Amino acid sequence: MSLPSLTAQLQPDGCYAVAFSGGLDSTVLLHQLVCWQQQHPQLRVRALHVHHGLSPNADSWAEHALRICQQWQIPCAVLRVQVDSRDSGIEAAARTVRYQALFADLQPGEQLLTAQHLDDQCETLLLALKRGSGPAGLASMPAQRQYGAHQHLRPLLSVSRQQLESYAMQHQLSWIEDESNADVRYDRNFLRQQILPLLQARWPHFSAAAARSAALCGEQEQLLDELLAEQLAQLTDQQGALHFPPLLAMSEARRHALLRRWITRQGGAMPSREALRRITDEVMHCREDAQPCLRFGAFVLRRYREQLFWLPHQTSLRQHALVWHTLSQPLSLPDGLGTVQADFTTCAMRLPAEDEQINVRFQAHGYYHLQGRAGGREMKKLWQELGVPPWQRERIPLIYYNQTLMAAPGLFITREGATRDTAGWQAIWSQQ
Repeated sequence: MSLPSLTAQLQPDGCYAVAFSGGLDSTVLLHQLVCWQQQHPQLRVRALHVHHGLSPNADSWAEHALRICQQWQIPCAVLRVQVDSRDSGIEAAARTVRYQALFADLQPGEQLLTAQHLDDQCETLLLALKRGSGPAGLASMPAQRQYGAHQHLRPLLSVSRQQLESYAMQHQLSWIEDESNADVRYDRNFLRQQILPLLQARWPHFSAAAARSAALCGEQEQLLDELLAEQLAQLTDQQGALHFPPLLAMSEARRHALLRRWITRQGGAMPSREALRRITDEVMHCREDAQPCLRFGAFVLRRYREQLFWLPHQTSLRQHALVWHTLSQPLSLPDGLGTVQADFTTCAMRLPAEDEQINVRFQAHGYYHLQGRAGGREMKKLWQELGVPPWQRERIPLIYYNQTLMAAPGLFITREGATRDTAGWQAIWSQQ
């Protein structure tokens, strides 16, 4: 394997971050970039090592990665993560949290490089067949994809593991071996250790043929992406919610194709046919006043006012109560909701009396009169009039003086909270 197989895909003045586990594949990839950087000093390269903490050797692997990068004069960052396998199993959970950490650490203009190779692509295709995947799943891993503002490139997809081993031996590279790779309880290891060697012995070019099949499926999916992109854009609002009634008039095939692309754009995994049918039957066709919720790993699918929402799983904050001791200081909110701070340039709310304590809660019940509105309303009706979906209602900070509701920042002020003179303030909610 020669350098042109890599350099033909990259820019000599590019900015790249290599996912560097310290194993054979990523070691070869990083070494090639180091060699290429010697010819093109303007090339910027750094390494990212994800520390999962799943192996007793995880610390020594991180030390190995740092040592190799120091030897090659490449910056290296160790990203420590925690893996929760309760929803999707250890393999899928580790992969998800790994990519989350890698993309979160990328700098503006930087592209992520990962070292999956030809045999990995073949394994991915076989796993997709095992799951009964359609063309999108059988397309396996694309050579490049867009993830938010960053490109994710896999420059070694046409290179076999045998070629990588030959390169590593030729250049006397050292790498680590993850002991879990020998555990055939994991599906990918089972294929790698027991199935692929038989297939390769019978058909030596099996991996390359499988990769061609994946590429053809990928071309079909790209064509569908292009054909459906305009319609999907028309159905999706700026927040990513999907207006679903038009889908119900479509054929099942077209509806499923649009749903798959919408879910993928929202960051979800490719759903099964059964999952798509559940979305149609249990969410789209449910009563208008129902509140359906389907769980998909770390995400949930919800419906509100003829729209579908793909959301991260969130906990209710109804039991939380925070005391805001000093208005001159912002108050931090739980669960990544940001802060609330006082703005004294606008006199919208009255200042608290000496015997009133300011606190922030996340639930309200009862009958309220809002400033500027005639008559009172039940809290549930207020949320409906304001267009606030049910799952957000217990995550909105509400300003109380003692036990009396004063305001919801940016949404309303009650009559009890409205200022009656020139002294006052307003609460600003800064979300993260």
